[in-house]
Amino acid sequence: MGEETRPGLHKIFRRVRDDHSELYDDAPMPYAQYFDGGQAIHARYDDLFDGGGSAGCVNLRLEHAKTLWDRLGIGDQVYVRGRKPGT
Repeated sequence: MGEETRPGLHKIFRRVRDDHSELYDDAPMPYAQYFDGGQAIHARYDDLFDGGGSAGCVNLRLEHAKTLWDRLGIGDQVYVRGRKPGT
């Protein structure tokens, strides 16, 4: 445990178009938009439902992460709720 995404209202404080995880084997994090400390909304290149976890981030398909990237900016609020199906 300890890797759940913190629910609630958060503000985007950092954005990195082509980021990589410093904690998880340099895993790619395209369109990363950080909120609430180290958690982020970002794309995942492989299947969202292949059993891989998010380690607290919100994983999206590439096209969905890009859409949010185009619509959000620093200081914008996001509301996190729900959970990944099957978890």
